[in-house]
Amino acid sequence: MGNRPAELKALLDSVADQKGAPIQVVVVGNGAPLPDLPEGVRSVELPENLGIPGGRNVGVEAFGPAGEEVDVLLFLDDDGLLPDPETAERVRDAFAADPRLGIVSFRIADPETGVTQRRHVPRLRASDPERSSQVTTFLGGANAVRTRVFAEVGGLPDAFFYAHEETDLAWRALDAGWGIEYRADCVLHHPTTSPARHAVYHRMVARNRVWLARRNLPLPLIPVYLSVWLLLTLLRRPSRAALGAWFGGFAEGWRTPCGPRRPMRWRTVWRLTRLGRPPVI
Repeated sequence: MGNRPAELKALLDSVADQKGAPIQVVVVGNGAPLPDLPEGVRSVELPENLGIPGGRNVGVEAFGPAGEEVDVLLFLDDDGLLPDPETAERVRDAFAADPRLGIVSFRIADPETGVTQRRHVPRLRASDPERSSQVTTFLGGANAVRTRVFAEVGGLPDAFFYAHEETDLAWRALDAGWGIEYRADCVLHHPTTSPARHAVYHRMVARNRVWLARRNLPLPLIPVYLSVWLLLTLLRRPSRAALGAWFGGFAEGWRTPCGPRRPMRWRTVWRLTRLGRPPVI
Protein backbone atom coordinates (compact mmCIF):
# COMPACT_ATOMS: atom_id res chain seq x y z
CA MET A 1 0.00 0.00 0.00
CA GLY A 2 3.07 2.28 -0.08
CA ASN A 3 2.77 3.46 3.53
CA ARG A 4 5.56 1.41 5.15
CA PRO A 5 8.81 2.18 3.26
CA ALA A 6 11.09 1.53 6.25
CA GLU A 7 9.47 -1.82 7.00
CA LEU A 8 9.58 -2.79 3.33
CA LYS A 9 13.30 -2.03 3.16
CA ALA A 10 13.94 -4.14 6.27
CA LEU A 11 11.97 -7.02 4.75
CA LEU A 12 13.84 -6.85 1.45
CA ASP A 13 17.15 -6.77 3.33
CA SER A 14 16.15 -9.89 5.27
CA VAL A 15 15.25 -11.67 2.02
CA ALA A 16 18.58 -10.66 0.45
CA ASP A 17 20.39 -12.04 3.51
CA GLN A 18 18.92 -15.55 3.07
CA LYS A 19 21.50 -18.28 2.54
CA GLY A 20 21.53 -20.43 -0.57
CA ALA A 21 20.52 -19.43 -4.07
CA PRO A 22 19.47 -15.77 -4.44
CA ILE A 23 15.72 -15.19 -4.20
CA GLN A 24 14.06 -13.35 -7.07
CA VAL A 25 11.80 -10.62 -5.71
CA VAL A 26 8.82 -8.69 -7.03
CA VAL A 27 7.11 -5.89 -5.09
CA VAL A 28 3.53 -5.03 -6.05
CA GLY A 29 2.28 -1.51 -5.45
CA ASN A 30 -1.41 -2.25 -4.90
CA GLY A 31 -2.91 1.03 -6.08
CA ALA A 32 -0.02 2.98 -4.59
CA PRO A 33 3.34 4.28 -5.88
CA LEU A 34 6.41 2.34 -4.81
CA PRO A 35 9.48 3.78 -3.11
CA ASP A 36 12.97 3.31 -4.53
CA LEU A 37 13.78 -0.41 -4.51
CA PRO A 38 17.12 -2.25 -4.42
CA GLU A 39 18.73 -3.11 -7.73
CA GLY A 40 17.39 -6.35 -9.20
CA VAL A 41 14.00 -6.17 -7.46
CA ARG A 42 11.11 -6.30 -9.92
CA SER A 43 8.18 -3.96 -9.38
CA VAL A 44 4.58 -3.67 -10.52
CA GLU A 45 2.54 -0.54 -9.81
CA LEU A 46 -1.20 -1.10 -10.13
CA PRO A 47 -3.45 1.89 -10.88
CA GLU A 48 -5.99 0.72 -8.30
CA ASN A 49 -6.09 -1.45 -5.20
CA LEU A 50 -7.08 -4.95 -6.34
CA GLY A 51 -7.22 -6.30 -2.80
CA ILE A 52 -4.96 -8.87 -1.19
CA PRO A 53 -5.64 -11.85 -3.50
CA GLY A 54 -5.68 -9.69 -6.63
CA GLY A 55 -2.36 -8.08 -5.76
CA ARG A 56 -0.74 -11.41 -4.96
CA ASN A 57 -1.98 -12.92 -8.22
CA VAL A 58 -0.30 -10.05 -10.08
CA GLY A 59 2.90 -10.87 -8.23
CA VAL A 60 2.62 -14.51 -9.31
CA GLU A 61 2.13 -13.53 -12.96
CA ALA A 62 5.30 -11.43 -12.81
CA PHE A 63 7.12 -14.78 -12.93
CA GLY A 64 5.22 -16.00 -15.99
CA PRO A 65 1.81 -17.70 -16.26
CA ALA A 66 1.07 -19.31 -12.87
CA GLY A 67 4.61 -18.31 -11.84
CA GLU A 68 6.14 -20.96 -14.11
CA GLU A 69 9.58 -19.31 -14.17
CA VAL A 70 10.22 -20.49 -10.61
CA ASP A 71 9.44 -23.63 -8.58
CA VAL A 72 8.22 -22.03 -5.34
CA LEU A 73 6.77 -18.61 -4.51
CA LEU A 74 7.14 -16.87 -1.15
CA PHE A 75 4.41 -14.44 -0.10
CA LEU A 76 5.54 -11.98 2.58
CA ASP A 77 3.66 -8.99 4.00
CA ASP A 78 5.55 -5.72 3.66
CA ASP A 79 5.65 -5.14 7.42
CA GLY A 80 7.15 -8.56 8.09
CA LEU A 81 10.79 -9.63 8.34
CA LEU A 82 12.65 -12.94 8.13
CA PRO A 83 14.84 -13.02 11.27
CA ASP A 84 16.65 -16.26 10.41
CA PRO A 85 18.85 -16.41 7.27
CA GLU A 86 18.28 -20.19 7.10
CA THR A 87 14.54 -19.88 6.43
CA ALA A 88 14.72 -20.09 2.64
CA GLU A 89 16.89 -23.20 2.83
CA ARG A 90 14.39 -24.85 5.18
CA VAL A 91 11.63 -24.11 2.71
CA ARG A 92 13.65 -25.54 -0.19
CA ASP A 93 14.43 -28.68 1.83
CA ALA A 94 10.77 -29.13 2.80
CA PHE A 95 9.56 -29.06 -0.81
CA ALA A 96 12.41 -31.27 -1.99
CA ALA A 97 11.66 -33.88 0.67
CA ASP A 98 7.96 -34.22 -0.20
CA PRO A 99 6.90 -33.95 -3.86
CA ARG A 100 3.22 -33.65 -2.84
CA LEU A 101 3.81 -30.78 -0.42
CA GLY A 102 2.00 -27.84 -1.99
CA ILE A 103 2.02 -25.08 0.63
CA VAL A 104 4.17 -24.19 3.66
CA SER A 105 2.66 -21.84 6.25
CA PHE A 106 5.16 -19.91 8.37
CA ARG A 107 4.89 -19.12 12.07
CA ILE A 108 4.24 -15.42 12.69
CA ALA A 109 5.82 -14.03 15.86
CA ASP A 110 5.83 -10.55 17.35
CA PRO A 111 9.38 -9.13 17.05
CA GLU A 112 9.29 -7.62 20.55
CA THR A 113 7.73 -10.43 22.58
CA GLY A 114 8.21 -13.49 20.37
CA VAL A 115 4.53 -14.33 20.97
CA THR A 116 2.51 -16.01 18.22
CA GLN A 117 -1.18 -15.06 18.30
CA ARG A 118 -3.57 -17.99 18.45
CA ARG A 119 -5.26 -16.86 15.21
CA HIS A 120 -1.91 -17.19 13.44
CA VAL A 121 -1.74 -20.94 14.06
CA PRO A 122 -3.80 -22.43 11.21
CA ARG A 123 -5.40 -25.32 13.13
CA LEU A 124 -7.94 -25.80 15.91
CA ARG A 125 -5.40 -27.10 18.44
CA ALA A 126 -3.43 -23.87 18.57
CA SER A 127 -2.15 -23.83 22.16
CA ASP A 128 1.40 -24.77 21.12
CA PRO A 129 2.45 -22.54 18.19
CA GLU A 130 5.93 -24.08 18.16
CA ARG A 131 4.58 -27.49 17.09
CA SER A 132 4.68 -28.10 13.35
CA SER A 133 1.90 -30.13 11.74
CA GLN A 134 -0.15 -30.87 8.66
CA VAL A 135 -2.95 -28.30 8.40
CA THR A 136 -5.96 -27.42 6.24
CA THR A 137 -5.27 -23.72 5.58
CA PHE A 138 -2.36 -21.28 5.74
CA LEU A 139 -1.37 -17.70 6.56
CA GLY A 140 -1.61 -15.35 3.59
CA GLY A 141 1.27 -13.00 4.39
CA ALA A 142 3.81 -15.63 5.45
CA ASN A 143 3.85 -18.69 3.24
CA ALA A 144 5.43 -20.53 0.33
CA VAL A 145 3.45 -22.18 -2.47
CA ARG A 146 4.70 -24.62 -5.09
CA THR A 147 3.92 -23.05 -8.45
CA ARG A 148 2.46 -26.34 -9.73
CA VAL A 149 -0.40 -25.75 -7.28
CA PHE A 150 -1.36 -22.55 -9.11
CA ALA A 151 -1.01 -24.29 -12.47
CA GLU A 152 -3.36 -27.11 -11.36
CA VAL A 153 -6.03 -25.37 -9.27
CA GLY A 154 -5.80 -21.69 -10.25
CA GLY A 155 -4.83 -18.63 -8.27
CA LEU A 156 -6.31 -16.83 -5.31
CA PRO A 157 -9.93 -15.64 -5.76
CA ASP A 158 -9.60 -11.99 -6.85
CA ALA A 159 -13.19 -11.07 -5.98
CA PHE A 160 -12.68 -11.89 -2.27
CA PHE A 161 -10.51 -8.73 -1.96
CA TYR A 162 -9.83 -9.44 1.72
CA ALA A 163 -10.49 -12.46 4.01
CA HIS A 164 -10.65 -16.23 3.50
CA GLU A 165 -8.84 -16.21 0.14
CA GLU A 166 -6.18 -18.51 1.61
CA THR A 167 -8.73 -21.11 2.73
CA ASP A 168 -10.33 -21.06 -0.71
CA LEU A 169 -6.98 -21.90 -2.33
CA ALA A 170 -6.13 -24.39 0.43
CA TRP A 171 -9.34 -26.38 -0.03
CA ARG A 172 -8.81 -26.53 -3.80
CA ALA A 173 -5.19 -27.65 -3.30
CA LEU A 174 -6.17 -30.35 -0.79
CA ASP A 175 -8.89 -31.57 -3.15
CA ALA A 176 -6.22 -31.93 -5.85
CA GLY A 177 -4.10 -34.08 -3.54
CA TRP A 178 -1.57 -31.51 -2.32
CA GLY A 179 -0.45 -31.25 1.31
CA ILE A 180 -0.20 -28.15 3.51
CA GLU A 181 2.28 -27.94 6.37
CA TYR A 182 2.57 -25.43 9.20
CA ARG A 183 6.31 -25.07 9.90
CA ALA A 184 7.03 -23.55 13.29
CA ASP A 185 10.73 -23.28 12.42
CA CYS A 186 10.02 -20.94 9.49
CA VAL A 187 9.38 -17.64 11.27
CA LEU A 188 8.21 -14.26 10.03
CA HIS A 189 8.47 -11.40 12.50
CA HIS A 190 5.33 -9.27 12.32
CA PRO A 191 3.91 -6.76 14.84
CA THR A 192 0.88 -7.95 16.78
CA THR A 193 -2.26 -6.48 15.24
CA SER A 194 -6.01 -7.10 15.13
CA PRO A 195 -7.68 -7.97 11.82
CA ALA A 196 -10.69 -5.91 12.92
CA ARG A 197 -8.59 -2.77 12.41
CA HIS A 198 -9.71 -2.85 8.77
CA ALA A 199 -12.99 -0.99 8.26
CA VAL A 200 -14.30 -3.67 5.89
CA TYR A 201 -13.38 -6.57 8.18
CA HIS A 202 -16.80 -7.69 9.48
CA ARG A 203 -18.61 -7.33 6.14
CA MET A 204 -15.99 -9.12 4.07
CA VAL A 205 -15.40 -11.89 6.62
CA ALA A 206 -19.12 -12.73 6.46
CA ARG A 207 -19.55 -12.27 2.71
CA ASN A 208 -16.48 -14.32 1.84
CA ARG A 209 -17.44 -17.05 4.32
CA VAL A 210 -20.64 -17.55 2.31
CA TRP A 211 -18.75 -17.43 -0.98
CA LEU A 212 -16.21 -19.93 0.35
CA ALA A 213 -18.97 -22.40 1.20
CA ARG A 214 -20.92 -21.87 -2.03
CA ARG A 215 -17.78 -22.36 -4.14
CA ASN A 216 -16.21 -25.33 -2.42
CA LEU A 217 -18.52 -27.39 -0.19
CA PRO A 218 -20.85 -30.26 -1.10
CA LEU A 219 -24.43 -28.99 -0.92
CA PRO A 220 -25.39 -30.79 2.36
CA LEU A 221 -22.47 -29.14 4.20
CA ILE A 222 -23.17 -25.54 3.18
CA PRO A 223 -25.98 -24.87 5.72
CA VAL A 224 -24.08 -26.74 8.45
CA TYR A 225 -20.87 -24.77 7.89
CA LEU A 226 -22.60 -21.39 7.78
CA SER A 227 -24.82 -22.17 10.78
CA VAL A 228 -21.77 -23.03 12.87
CA TRP A 229 -20.09 -19.73 11.93
CA LEU A 230 -23.27 -17.77 12.62
CA LEU A 231 -23.41 -19.30 16.10
CA LEU A 232 -19.71 -18.62 16.75
CA THR A 233 -20.14 -15.01 15.66
CA LEU A 234 -23.04 -14.48 18.06
CA LEU A 235 -21.14 -16.14 20.93
CA ARG A 236 -18.27 -13.68 20.43
CA ARG A 237 -20.75 -10.86 21.18
CA PRO A 238 -19.55 -8.25 18.67
CA SER A 239 -20.77 -4.67 18.93
CA ARG A 240 -24.10 -3.75 17.37
CA ALA A 241 -22.34 -1.96 14.50
CA ALA A 242 -20.03 -4.91 13.88
CA LEU A 243 -22.92 -7.37 13.97
CA GLY A 244 -24.89 -5.22 11.54
CA ALA A 245 -21.93 -5.18 9.14
CA TRP A 246 -21.55 -8.94 9.54
CA PHE A 247 -25.19 -9.67 8.69
CA GLY A 248 -24.98 -7.25 5.77
CA GLY A 249 -21.99 -9.16 4.43
CA PHE A 250 -23.72 -12.50 5.06
CA ALA A 251 -26.70 -11.40 2.95
CA GLU A 252 -24.37 -10.02 0.27
CA GLY A 253 -22.66 -13.41 0.06
CA TRP A 254 -25.96 -15.03 -0.92
CA ARG A 255 -27.21 -12.48 -3.43
CA THR A 256 -23.96 -11.85 -5.33
CA PRO A 257 -22.02 -14.16 -7.68
CA CYS A 258 -19.33 -16.20 -5.90
CA GLY A 259 -17.40 -17.37 -8.95
CA PRO A 260 -17.19 -20.91 -10.32
CA ARG A 261 -18.50 -23.68 -8.08
CA ARG A 262 -16.17 -26.69 -7.76
CA PRO A 263 -17.37 -28.68 -4.73
CA MET A 264 -14.71 -30.77 -3.05
CA ARG A 265 -15.00 -34.54 -3.14
CA TRP A 266 -16.29 -36.39 -0.09
CA ARG A 267 -12.90 -38.04 0.32
CA THR A 268 -11.45 -34.53 0.72
CA VAL A 269 -14.07 -33.85 3.41
CA TRP A 270 -12.81 -36.97 5.17
CA ARG A 271 -9.20 -35.89 4.69
CA LEU A 272 -9.94 -32.52 6.31
CA THR A 273 -11.67 -34.34 9.15
CA ARG A 274 -8.67 -36.62 9.72
CA LEU A 275 -6.43 -33.54 9.77
CA GLY A 276 -8.52 -32.20 12.66
CA ARG A 277 -10.69 -29.63 10.92
CA PRO A 278 -13.78 -30.97 9.14
CA PRO A 279 -15.17 -28.33 6.77
CA VAL A 280 -18.03 -27.39 9.06
CA ILE A 281 -15.83 -25.59 11.62
